Amino acid sequence: MVVRAGREFLAIPGPTTMPDEVLRAMHRPALDIYSADMVRLTDGLHVDMRRLFRTSGHAYIYIANGHGAWEAVLSNTLSRGDDILVLESGRFATGWGDAATAMGVNVEVLKGDIRRAVRPAEVEARLRQDTERRIRLVLVVQVDTASGVVNDIAAIGKAIRAAGHDALFAVDAVASLGCMPFEMDAWGVDIAMSASQKGLMTPPGLAFVAANDRARRRHRDAGLRTPYWDWTLREGQEHYRKYSGTAPVHLLYALRAAIDLLTAETLENSYRRHHLLAQAVRQAVATWTEGGAIAFNITAPAERADTVTTIRLDGGHDPRALQHYCSEKCGVALGTGIGDLSGKAFRIAHMGHVNAPMVLGTLGVVEMALNALGIPHGRGGCDAAIRTLSDNVPA
Repeated sequence: MVVRAGREFLAIPGPTTMPDEVLRAMHRPALDIYSADMVRLTDGLHVDMRRLFRTSGHAYIYIANGHGAWEAVLSNTLSRGDDILVLESGRFATGWGDAATAMGVNVEVLKGDIRRAVRPAEVEARLRQDTERRIRLVLVVQVDTASGVVNDIAAIGKAIRAAGHDALFAVDAVASLGCMPFEMDAWGVDIAMSASQKGLMTPPGLAFVAANDRARRRHRDAGLRTPYWDWTLREGQEHYRKYSGTAPVHLLYALRAAIDLLTAETLENSYRRHHLLAQAVRQAVATWTEGGAIAFNITAPAERADTVTTIRLDGGHDPRALQHYCSEKCGVALGTGIGDLSGKAFRIAHMGHVNAPMVLGTLGVVEMALNALGIPHGRGGCDAAIRTLSDNVPA
C-alpha cells in the first residue's frame, strides 16, 4: 500500500526543484549564437552574477558543475608545487583539496570536525605560523551539504587579515548563493564559486566564478592555467570566448528566468524565506530528538545552515530504511548521508524553489515514516514547525 502519486517532492540538496518559469524558458528554439540577443543575454547574466556574489570583480560562467568551478579557481591562481590550506568542516572543502592534490598542489588540511564549523582563531593561528608565507590559497565552503554546517565567512576573512597573511581567500558558495547572505567584497573574499542546480533553481550544467583584482593579479603567474578555464582567454573580445566555444543557450535562458524570479522576490526576502523555513525544519527535528534516536549532526544551533539539515539516526536505526519509506511509499526524496555520515544520517534540503507547503509536507512524511518504522521520536514535530512559521509570518 502506497500513498504516492503525482509529482515527486525533492528534498535533496541538489539538484533542487525547478520553477515552471525556468522550465518554460528552456522550451524555445535554438538562438543564433552570433546575434545581438546572445550578447545581451551574456552581458546581463555576468552583471547579475556579480550582483549575486556582491562583488565589483569579474564573473565567469562555465559549462560545468561545481567540481569544474573548483578546478577553474585552482588552475587560474596556482602553480604546481604551491601550498594551500583547506579548512575542514565536512566533505566538500576536503574534496576541493583532493582536486588540488591531483593537480600537483601541496595540500594541508586544517583539521576540523564534521559536527562543527571552522574556528577562525585556528585559521589565524596557523597562518601566523607560516612566517615564510608559503601558503598561497585558503579554501573553505560556506555551507557543507554533507555535514549541514554554515561557516562564518566574514570571521574567517577577518582572521586571515589579522594574521597579516597574503594568501588568497577562496569560498565555495554552491549551497548558499541566492539563499543566504554572501558578501564577497565586504567579507574579504578574493575568489568565490558556485553552481546552478541549488539555490539558483536551474538545471545542473552551469558553474560560476567571481574573482577580484588581487586574484586576477595572482592569475598572471599561475602555472596551472589551461585554455578552457583560463580567465584571460575568457576576457577576449570575441563573444564565444566567454564560454570557450558554443554557448549553453538553453541553460542560460533558464538561468535568466531564475535570476529574474530572485530579483522579483529580492535577495533579502529570499534570505528571510530560507531562514524561516530552516527554522521550521529545525524545530521539528528538535522535537523528534526527544525520543533519543535522532540528533542534529551540527551540535551548535548557530552553526546549522539555512539550506540543508543533516540528521543523525542512532540506536541501530538505519536512515536508508527511512529514506526508502519516504520515497517509495510517499513520493518524498530525502538526501542520504555521505562521506563519514554514510549509513548514519539523512538530510532534508530546504533551498531554492521551496515554500511552506513543500517543507511542511516533507516534515509530515518524515514524521509518518518515523511512526511507521517504530523509530523513537518526540511527538509533535510538525506542530512545532507550524507554530514557528505562524509565529513569524503574521497575518
